[in-house]
Amino acid sequence: MAETTHSHSESPEEFKKHLGKYYAVFVALICLTAITVGVSYLKLESRGLAIAIALVIASVKAGLVAAVFMHLIDEKKVIYAVLILTALFFLLVLGLPSLTVYEHGPAFQGQ
Repeated sequence: MAETTHSHSESPEEFKKHLGKYYAVFVALICLTAITVGVSYLKLESRGLAIAIALVIASVKAGLVAAVFMHLIDEKKVIYAVLILTALFFLLVLGLPSLTVYEHGPAFQGQ
């Protein structure tokens, strides 16, 4: 019978090493969800503030999932390059509508 060899990343010891990190992220996600629910019951002065807080918490949760479960925390150079490219395209898309304001001339400015 042929014996199969496992690489270092597939060994049970390596899996157990990552398991603790997975449990910690799982508990953090549960806590952040509880915080989101708690914030929804607060009587904040504006609805926009409540939405902003919920979006910040959701962004932290998404970052945890992407970094740990998708193993993106180990991909430093590639992640930074994609992040910078995404930010540049985002700024470009935000700037595009400002270019169309000047196309119509002063006749449309007052309407």
